[in-house]
Amino acid sequence: MTADNLTWHPGAISRSDRETIKNHKGACLWFTGLSGSGKSTLANELEAALNARGVHTYILDGDNIRHGLNRDLGFTDAARTENIRRIGEVAKLFVDAGIIVLTAFISPFIRDRDFARNLMSEGDFIEIFVDADLATCERRDPKGLYTKARSGEIRDFTGIDSPYEPPLRPELTIRNNDDADIADNVRIITLFLEEKGIL
Repeated sequence: MTADNLTWHPGAISRSDRETIKNHKGACLWFTGLSGSGKSTLANELEAALNARGVHTYILDGDNIRHGLNRDLGFTDAARTENIRRIGEVAKLFVDAGIIVLTAFISPFIRDRDFARNLMSEGDFIEIFVDADLATCERRDPKGLYTKARSGEIRDFTGIDSPYEPPLRPELTIRNNDDADIADNVRIITLFLEEKGIL
């Protein structure tokens, strides 16, 4: 059976009903950037700040998702595309639930990020490019992955022997080299969410 033979069943409670209870809108904050750029760190700090304001959030982190939902996927281009397709579909459900979902994935390909964006309504998908240069990311190397990639232990590693395609028109670009202040970056994103009427 394919999806062509299935029918979407709308619930009795609308997204608007859920957002009214939560007193904020649902949205997908899609953090993208090289490994070590600070996506997960920034997403976690932002979630803590939003939680302190009573905002209902959830983080979908690349490593965590590959422990469960996407544990069957490798790192070929096709597997990366499927990884992001699944995440986009899950993120869409969170947005419909009136939750602000923060996704922290390298998501190296523009076409895959655009696929996730196109799953959602206008304004629901906020692409946040966490922009740290390769030298900074390699210096940080929190998981030792760049060292392994440079030595040939890991193949198809984004930024080394697999490309990263920076966003062309992200909603936000966060410069996150070593001189960046994470509290300032959290404020930049929070202000953006306020200006867009999400908070």
